[in-house]
Amino acid sequence: MDEAGYEYFDVEADVGIRAWGPTRARAFAKAAEAVFGLLVSVEDVEVRESREARAQGDSPEGLLVNWINECLYVHEIEGFVARRVEMTALDDRFAHGVLHGEEIAPARHRLGTIVKAATAHGVVVAVHDDRHEVRLIVDV
Repeated sequence: MDEAGYEYFDVEADVGIRAWGPTRARAFAKAAEAVFGLLVSVEDVEVRESREARAQGDSPEGLLVNWINECLYVHEIEGFVARRVEMTALDDRFAHGVLHGEEIAPARHRLGTIVKAATAHGVVVAVHDDRHEVRLIVDV
């Protein structure tokens, strides 16, 4: 299995995301990339500009949900999609990252699933065999 990555899993009426990496920050970044991968075919997205996103939470799990929802906020309000996500700060209660991508161009981007929000149902932030893993469900 790759050092960092993500995959989707079936959840009735929603989509599950499992992301992993050598650090929690990398797993959070991959989870955000997975969400953008649902919204648009990321191979069509060019890195032309960046946006910052930040979130707070009462626990690592709550922080993950808030982080993903903040990334969705940037997408909805600014019409922005990210090809790559870089976490610049992360602890148990605060996340800050940079979303690298561009504004949606309907002529070039193949739109995917509309993601409404990350949910608190079934969220996991854990470490298994020195690999950080996160799981969450997004409402589509």
